[in-house]
Amino acid sequence: MPAQEWYLEYEIQKNRPGLLGDISSLLGMLSINIITINGVDDSRRGLLLKCSSNEQILRLESILKTMDHIRVTKLREPKLRDRLAVRHGRYIQRDADDKKTFRFVRDELGLLVDFMAELFKKEGHKLIGIRGMPRVGKTESIVASSVCANKRWLFVSSTLLKQTIRSQLIADEYSVDNVFIIDGIVSSRRGSERHMQLVREIMRLSATKVVEHPDIFIQNSEYTMDDFDYIIELRNGADEEIKYDDVEEPQLFDSAGFSEFDF
Repeated sequence: MPAQEWYLEYEIQKNRPGLLGDISSLLGMLSINIITINGVDDSRRGLLLKCSSNEQILRLESILKTMDHIRVTKLREPKLRDRLAVRHGRYIQRDADDKKTFRFVRDELGLLVDFMAELFKKEGHKLIGIRGMPRVGKTESIVASSVCANKRWLFVSSTLLKQTIRSQLIADEYSVDNVFIIDGIVSSRRGSERHMQLVREIMRLSATKVVEHPDIFIQNSEYTMDDFDYIIELRNGADEEIKYDDVEEPQLFDSAGFSEFDF
């Protein structure tokens, strides 16, 4: 049986010297390897483990339940959020009611970039919406994530540096390996019919599409929030309200072909 990875997370009930050493020794006696270990908040630790049989994990779980100093909170096959929690030492905040919504603040840009890069690496259709006030770092995070995922990014519409909008692509730009970036305000409020037809063509591609300001985008197009696979919220601070009352509609540079943002 090939080795399998597991995620163990426990909450420290009573901290004492040597606690982590005891758990590490226990894992060693059960022939379970530790891949990565990190604190995921002030009182919890997360470990990525690897072992060759489920029986080892069942024995581990049984023994850990007898330990008074810790409480096991997770023991499962690792999810993306688990891997990132161990890597960055903190959990991605997820909306309790809407499971596809993930929240970040500007201090967590490294975690956000890592999270989106992992999404970009997955093959097939993905529609990702990203909410946030102007200049909070939305576009920069998308570009950085594309670089981390070794993907080419294409601005279909944008207000970065020079405001621009595309009405057509050339043949190789339709590659499913590209990340297509759409400014929802620009496309839905200022886009011509030729531009919106291009957006529809891109939406049908089995590729990653990222829409900034998805709420405005769905108000002025045929798409709905149900079409989105992930919604990301990025704020300057945890208490910041994302609103569009003060967002000005820019004057756009119409481009039938290339723009300076097509890298």
